[in-house]
Amino acid sequence: MRVLMTGASGLVGGLVLPQLKGHELTLVGRRPLPAVPSGATERVGPMADWPELVSQSDCDAAICCLGTTIRVAGSQAAFAAVDRGAVIAFANAAKATGARQFLMVSSVGASPAARNFYLKTKGEAEAGVKALGFDRVDIFRPGLLRGDRQGPKRPGEAIMMAISPVTDLLTPHVFDQYRSIAAESVAGAIVACLGKQEGGVHVHENRDILGLCAGR
Repeated sequence: MRVLMTGASGLVGGLVLPQLKGHELTLVGRRPLPAVPSGATERVGPMADWPELVSQSDCDAAICCLGTTIRVAGSQAAFAAVDRGAVIAFANAAKATGARQFLMVSSVGASPAARNFYLKTKGEAEAGVKALGFDRVDIFRPGLLRGDRQGPKRPGEAIMMAISPVTDLLTPHVFDQYRSIAAESVAGAIVACLGKQEGGVHVHENRDILGLCAGR
């Protein structure tokens, strides 16, 4: 399968990448990766150039693991430029090259109607992707991600991760979508859904993600 991917330097993307062996893989990003899998093609440039970079490779499916925080981005506008603008632009370019499936990492609670700016932006990104008319869209909405994150530090996230064993125990099963989840599980679920033929929009929260990962 011809797979196009962005966000491979992130927590989830970095765990997805080594599981894509056997696919014809093209990676798009702002900076070169420290190591590119054998046989993969890497296209690097500013986000404004991504549509052109994507257009150089036909694909069957596209994976988007882009994600930042307002603190790391520096402002709400800079955050939205990545988590909404770049996501939708990447998806639109992938659709134009022939992708029938789009898989994206979002967040629990994402909704265009959310009052929280972060969740509203994530929801708008989802809505923008769904409007593009892919045969199949897989949206992964994990809770707090647990894992060894490289790159800029996220102090608030580190604190939440440290106390997550306690907060997870206090969260009732009916609200388990708000519990923390291992980034490895999200990566496994993405790979499990890659190439699925059933059409439509499929939203996967924690319980679904764990089931997909276990069923591989």
